[in-house]
Amino acid sequence: MSSIQLEKNISLSKFTTWRIGGPAEWIAQPKNIEEIQYLINWINEKKIPCNIIGAGSNLLINDKGIKGLSICMRNLKGIQIDKNNAIIEVLSGEMLPTLARKAAASGLHGLEWAVGIPGTIGGAIVMNAGAQEHCISSYLESITTLSLKGEYKIRKAKDLNFGYRDSLLQNEQLIVVSVRLKLAKGHAEKIRQVTTENLNHRLKTQPYTAQTCGSVFRNPEPLKAAKLIEEVGLKGFRFGGAEISKIHSNFIINVNKASSCDVRELIKHIQKKVFNSYGILLETEVKQCGF
Repeated sequence: MSSIQLEKNISLSKFTTWRIGGPAEWIAQPKNIEEIQYLINWINEKKIPCNIIGAGSNLLINDKGIKGLSICMRNLKGIQIDKNNAIIEVLSGEMLPTLARKAAASGLHGLEWAVGIPGTIGGAIVMNAGAQEHCISSYLESITTLSLKGEYKIRKAKDLNFGYRDSLLQNEQLIVVSVRLKLAKGHAEKIRQVTTENLNHRLKTQPYTAQTCGSVFRNPEPLKAAKLIEEVGLKGFRFGGAEISKIHSNFIINVNKASSCDVRELIKHIQKKVFNSYGILLETEVKQCGF
C-alpha cells in the first residue's frame, strides 16, 4: 500500500497560476515514480479518468471542477547534471526557472531564455514552451513516459512531432516522468549574466507577479498576438473579474475573483474583435480543462 495521500473535493484554484478552478473529484501529488505507478493502478481499478497538471501555469479549469483523478506533478523533483558531457537529466516536476539557474551555475548554455517561464519541465515539453526565438525541443534528447496502462517508454525528441507550442504529447494519454537535455558548455559567469538579464526583461515587459496563465494566444507568425490585441483597442479591457493586461496584451489577469466563464468570454471577445479587424482567428495557447 502506497503512503501517497488521495484527497477528495479539493479546489483546483490552488493548483493554477490563474487561481481559477473548481474542485477535483480526487487529487494526488506524487513525489516519486512508485507513487505514480500506484495512482495508475488505482485509476484502472476504479475505472475513472485521469488529468495531469504541472505547475498549472498554462491551464484554465472549469469552476464546476473536474471528474476523476487529477495528478499534480510538481512534487516529482530531481536534477542530475553531467557538466563534462553537457547533459541534464531531470524529473518532470522541476520548475523551468530552477533548471535554467542550475544550468547557468554549471556553465551550461542553452536555457537562459527559460528563466522567466513559470512552468514545470514536463509541461514545457508537452507544450514545446519557448521564448526569444528559442523552444525547449531544440535542447531535448529524449523523455521517459508512463502510459495509463503502466507502460514505460523512452521516446526520442525526433519522434514527438514538435511544432510551434505543439507536440504529439498533447494528443496522447502519457505522463512525462523524466527529461534528458543536451546543452552546450560555456562560461558560467557570462551565462548567469544573460540569464539574469532575460529575467529582468521579462519582469519589465510582462505582468510577471500577477495572477495570469502566461500568454493566452499563440502568435500568428510573423505577427504578434499582443500587438493585434492592442491595435483593436483592448489593452486594459475587462470582463467580470478578468482583465487584459495593460503591460502586455497577450496576458489576461485575474484582478478580482474572476470565474472561468469570465476568462472564456474575454477570450471570445478578443478573438471576435481581432478577426473582424484583420481576418485572423487567434488560437489559444492556454489549455482548457473540464468544459
